[in-house]
Amino acid sequence: MRPFRPGWVPTLVVLALLPGLIALGCWQLRRADEKRALLAIHAERRVEAPLASGQLAQVPDPAYRRVHLYGRFDGEHSLLLDNRMRDGRAGVELLQPFHDQASGVWLLVNRGWLPWPDRREPVRFDTPNQVLALEASVYVAPGAAFQLHPDPVGGQWPHLLTAIDPAQLWQQLGREGFAHELRLEPGPASYRLDWPVVAMGPEKHLGYAVQWFALATALVLLFLYFGWHDKKKENDHGRRNESTGHA
Repeated sequence: MRPFRPGWVPTLVVLALLPGLIALGCWQLRRADEKRALLAIHAERRVEAPLASGQLAQVPDPAYRRVHLYGRFDGEHSLLLDNRMRDGRAGVELLQPFHDQASGVWLLVNRGWLPWPDRREPVRFDTPNQVLALEASVYVAPGAAFQLHPDPVGGQWPHLLTAIDPAQLWQQLGREGFAHELRLEPGPASYRLDWPVVAMGPEKHLGYAVQWFALATALVLLFLYFGWHDKKKENDHGRRNESTGHA
């Protein structure tokens, strides 16, 4: 059996890269499990009866809970969530404070997506003035949004933002409000509402996991191949030199 001597440099490369590749594959598998759990919770709670807005504070896990609202929108303090794409078109999502008259709670309601083809012009939207009975569901962001630069605080309304923080809005307005965004269901105040439950499905994470594990496997196979192949080349070279010396 040929001795296995890969050399120091290939050994150090494998020791440096292999744990990272395996860790990335395992992380993608965990993310796939998390996304499957989120989708299962979403499907389960979509068929539950809506809660009253006053019950939200007592719910330990409000994500995807459906909520019945009865009140008015505050059109003077609108938020526009920037860089939202639909069908290859640029746009924004419109979020407005909503005062629920039954509970007295303030909630930040996402009314949906609006196109914004020309950024030289303001986004056009209407705010109903009358009291409305609406259905919405709680959206809990899976993590903090990545921002190169923080959004400016204050300024002229509506505020154009790249990430939404309801707690910051309530602090700015001096109001007590619910800590999470609510996404409106189809009704008289809604715009385009086709949000994905998760930005990346479990199958995508599984695909990335397979890629990382495949790279790890390829790295090991190359390490083994060159460890034996280089030794074989060395032995063949030595035998040729011996033959030349005896000629």
